[in-house]
Amino acid sequence: MDSNQAKARIAALRAEINRHNHLYYVEATPAIGDYEFDQLLRELALLESQFPEHDSPNSPTRRVGSDLSSQFVQVRHQHPMLSLANVYSEQELGEFDTRIRKALGDSAPLYICELKFDGVAIGLTYHHGQLVRAVTRGDGTAGDDVTANVRTIRTIPLSLHGDYPDEFEIRGEIFMPQSVFAELNARRLDEGETPFANPRNAAAGTLKLQSSSEVARRHLDCYLYHVLGGGLPQRGHFELCQAAKGWGFKISEQMTPCRNLNEVRQFIARWETERKHLPYDTDGVVIKVNDLAQQQALGLTAKTPRWAVAYKYKPERACTPLLSVDFQVGRTGAITPVANLQPVRLAGTTVKRASLHNADQIVLLDIRQGDWVYVEKGGEIIPKIVGVEPTKRPPSSQPLAFPKRCPDCGTPLVRPEGEARHFCPNLYGCPTQLMGKVEHFIGRRALNIDGLGQETVALLFAHGLVGNAADLYSLRREQLMMLERFAAKSADNALASIEASKRVPFYRVLYGIGIRYVGESTARSLAEHFGSMEAMASASVEQLMQVPDVGERIAQSVVQFFAHPNNQALVRTLAEAGLQMRMPEPDANSSTKTSNELKGLSVVVSGTFSRISRDELKQLIAQHGGRCVSGISSSTSMLVAGDRMGPAKLQKATQLGIRIVSEDELFALLGQDG
Repeated sequence: MDSNQAKARIAALRAEINRHNHLYYVEATPAIGDYEFDQLLRELALLESQFPEHDSPNSPTRRVGSDLSSQFVQVRHQHPMLSLANVYSEQELGEFDTRIRKALGDSAPLYICELKFDGVAIGLTYHHGQLVRAVTRGDGTAGDDVTANVRTIRTIPLSLHGDYPDEFEIRGEIFMPQSVFAELNARRLDEGETPFANPRNAAAGTLKLQSSSEVARRHLDCYLYHVLGGGLPQRGHFELCQAAKGWGFKISEQMTPCRNLNEVRQFIARWETERKHLPYDTDGVVIKVNDLAQQQALGLTAKTPRWAVAYKYKPERACTPLLSVDFQVGRTGAITPVANLQPVRLAGTTVKRASLHNADQIVLLDIRQGDWVYVEKGGEIIPKIVGVEPTKRPPSSQPLAFPKRCPDCGTPLVRPEGEARHFCPNLYGCPTQLMGKVEHFIGRRALNIDGLGQETVALLFAHGLVGNAADLYSLRREQLMMLERFAAKSADNALASIEASKRVPFYRVLYGIGIRYVGESTARSLAEHFGSMEAMASASVEQLMQVPDVGERIAQSVVQFFAHPNNQALVRTLAEAGLQMRMPEPDANSSTKTSNELKGLSVVVSGTFSRISRDELKQLIAQHGGRCVSGISSSTSMLVAGDRMGPAKLQKATQLGIRIVSEDELFALLGQDG
């Protein structure tokens, strides 16, 4: 390769690596695995060393990938927050050990082995034992201040105990447990949203949410593993982490001192198998020199510390024939291609099906009928197809065609601008969508109607007894007993559960009617803000966007839903059946009332709060004689303003001269500032 050829290849590699950096850190939608990315980076580093005339200070080899977001304040790291160099083989691990020994004069270092958590790096700063700031890695020099969101993670202490340094930083990894991830993705699919690819992406997306209350509902977790600062009480990394455990931090029990490289290898081999039984994702082992003085002597490169390395496990992969592809229709009309595979054992389970996500993924993989495909579960809950084995492709194969019409009702599919998926627009005539809406309505998180399930819903539709959720409330005992799955007792139980659903709170009814993009937390926010179905149905896009967590896409979806006659009829019939269509008014004269401090005042609560939930805040206002209202008007007495409240609401309150208080000021007013 001559200089000109090298220049062209270097430019192409830099563009490709920068693209993958953006996908990984900013979009949280990586297109390739860590191993493939590292191979690109290594090739670039090699070419830059061979052809130094083409080196650049802005090369990806000189920087750490960035997850900076314009939505958060950026804070400069006091200590650079570097990445770790990766190794993938015994040979590379041995080369790391040789470099360490040579640099330290052949003295035998004590290594510390830790599991490498597959999450989001975070730096926490404490002053006088109090958490004052949480910052993401960002570009290694500066990161996003996500303190408000991090405060919601229960495993991160807000106040310390024990003999801790007066000022220090501790770093670790925020992650999403696998069980939380599975439930979150189930909800996203149910709400017509694209599921997260893996728990790491879900954690990254959650940490960048504008609503700390929604972050709290996603139950993130955190392990800490690196203490920084002056005057630290210990001179060893392991000893510092054990001390930090005494201050209140969650430190991994798997952190293990290793006296030599053989013990490091044993740790790696043990956890390659045992990690599969952990409730969170790991993708390797981190090996660190324990002694802090030795760490300082070894120093840093521009990108990585020289005293640590990450041994990355290769994701488990299997190759199996693709038998067919089903195109499934969801309740929102989203079309999801699902690959049917010849069963194959992978990561301890038998894999028969794998999602292909959307048409773009099919084109990207160039997947064809009859192909042998590679399936991975590394870092994934749901198996995914990651590639095709071209040597086994039938000569007569043709590219897989994404359907142009709905596989259920035959309606031409549409792909909305900015969306990755195709949709069937026949919302009120596609049988699968109609049944899916009823299944969603009766679900545990919505109306929670026991005794009815997917198969029963299909029977009710097949016999013409149900066409939408409202029809459930006109079912009779004899109609249910006609069905093969029902006897007298099961019919009575189902009808009793349908009757009990009339007492389900309004916000769950709102979630149950299935407005696209309106999940559980958004439904609760809308219900609390507007107070009733009628008020919300008549709201404009601008008024809806004043609600925390509601952007233009959700607001447009709500307006479109209530503009359709079918949905108007559905809501009207549900109201006539006796379902809850408004939030209960707080009883200012109830026995829980604690004072008359807010007696006669109408109070608007807006934004998110750190010390108390919005529901609890409204209950507190009622206990002190106040009445919570949803909208600001000339009759409003007070606005309790939280974080990220709508600017229009704040402006209107200011123009009307309404008293505006913060969360802390309200507590002080009520004598509860402690």
